[in-house]
Amino acid sequence: MKKILLAIIASGLIFTSCDDFLTRNPGNKITPDNFFKNEREIELYANSFYERQMPATDIAEGEKMTDLIVITTPESYLTDGYSPADAGGWSWSNLRNINYFISKVKDSPVSENIRNKWIGIARFWRAMFYFDKVKYFGDVPYYDSCLEPDDKEGLYKKRDPRTLVMDKVLEDLDAAIEYGTPSKDGSCTYVTKYVALAYKSRVCLFEGTFRKYHPEYALPDAEKWLQESVKAAEELIASGEYKLHNTGNADADYRALFTAVDCAGIPAISDEVIWAQVYDLSFRRWHDLTWKYNSGTYGSRWSLNRTFVNTYLMTDGSRFTDQENCNAIEFAQEMQNRDRRLKQTIRYPGYKRSNGKTALPDFAFTLNGYHMYKWSLDDDYFDSKKEATNAVPILRYAEVLLNYAEAKAELGEMGSTVWNKTIKALRERAGVKGTEPAEADQYLIQHFYPELTDKYLLEIRRERACELVGENLRNDDLMRWKRGELTTMEWKGIYVPEVNKPQDLDGDGKNDICFYSGKKPSVSGVKFVALNDNFTVTDGNHGNLVWAKGVERSWRDHKYLHPIPRNVRVLNPTLEQNPGWEE
Repeated sequence: MKKILLAIIASGLIFTSCDDFLTRNPGNKITPDNFFKNEREIELYANSFYERQMPATDIAEGEKMTDLIVITTPESYLTDGYSPADAGGWSWSNLRNINYFISKVKDSPVSENIRNKWIGIARFWRAMFYFDKVKYFGDVPYYDSCLEPDDKEGLYKKRDPRTLVMDKVLEDLDAAIEYGTPSKDGSCTYVTKYVALAYKSRVCLFEGTFRKYHPEYALPDAEKWLQESVKAAEELIASGEYKLHNTGNADADYRALFTAVDCAGIPAISDEVIWAQVYDLSFRRWHDLTWKYNSGTYGSRWSLNRTFVNTYLMTDGSRFTDQENCNAIEFAQEMQNRDRRLKQTIRYPGYKRSNGKTALPDFAFTLNGYHMYKWSLDDDYFDSKKEATNAVPILRYAEVLLNYAEAKAELGEMGSTVWNKTIKALRERAGVKGTEPAEADQYLIQHFYPELTDKYLLEIRRERACELVGENLRNDDLMRWKRGELTTMEWKGIYVPEVNKPQDLDGDGKNDICFYSGKKPSVSGVKFVALNDNFTVTDGNHGNLVWAKGVERSWRDHKYLHPIPRNVRVLNPTLEQNPGWEE
């Protein structure tokens, strides 16, 4: 099935919008009236949704406004000068494409079962469209049919309440589950019942926790949404179609999910990956993620934040942060006996590229020493070429387990049975002892979640961060938990014992790097990294590296909802602006 979809995309048979594509070439005599007559024609149009709406490499590039990852330049959204004039995201063409399709399939002469199947798939895409809009703006106008150009009442309507829109999203997801393909897609590319279930578990967890932790919006039924998340996750888990990719090799199993070139070609990978964006050399469909993650200018020099790195557990299940002065442990030592996901997310001492050469964290590409490579291929051939074909997972079974655990904990239903099925299983895959917590972790409370005391929720949030880092979910998590201020956390890096003195970065007994300020020291055999006002250390002549020191980043609580773009409100003044966004 993957090959079929890729062939359609490559051949240009993905259409652009509604009846425009049916009439742009009168010579072919295809019109809205004589199309959609059989399932093949319906499927041909439905493939446009994959091209227009399916997430791609933006997943691996999206975490630019979180506490976990350091990037070259802070997002403009975190400056006080950001205003509705800078806003975007108010596009509705994809929705029109979906609603047009639904209306045409309803009138198609195909059987009811076929109609229900394809309308169910379209409703999945509509749910995805509206969920993204609600996350961004809150209340938005709701449309379930195509508007005509002369429908001024519809075109200029007010925003509908979030509660109404999200109820419609839930209805659409339930329809996609009811009528979706009940068999597993081994290629991980098509929308099936299981894709809809996994996505529902994500959507309902978001909405339930957003309503719980944002009382200022007075949104009802938080518990109902959490229960719906549990329901979706339980159905997917009970199906037995998916499981964690776990061959017993804790040093490789996690990263294999992000470097596999074909989910279908590696059945163990498709056990966990439910939905993915795939690439294929034979169709000349590839991406540039390895290049972006190994470039000083092309990407964002993604690096992990030391405050987050500290939260990775030791392999015996104990906390790294229980060690005295944990921030002053040097890179080579801090990487020892840690959760194996850490060394599969950043370059570690002893990491080698496929040519056999050791590759230390490269300060031409990393900002603070925690050089991310989770999405990078080991072959340096791809460091400067847009030819990588590793698949990009969109939905994984691991996330479903995390959604399930969190929803159960928020409902007060967390216990050993749920823990063992979810958090323990994830930790053991990563080579970590999965013992239940005896008490709440004070490090997590102090640095991340000061208003949270539940020991299970704290561990679930730790696990979620370590498992899903770099998969473009963290900002959503911070928004729903009402922890937006974490987006301004100081960007710390590895520990430097002394400025202007060589340092052994990988623990092999040989100095290999020197961080210096002012005049470069007269030392040979090391790489030099210059410090300055923007890139410094915490404690004068030693301490943790700090990137973007003094660069403005601020958080205001009205930023939990983005502003309606100013130009949009000029065209439709009935759209009320979100509170706090003066124009």
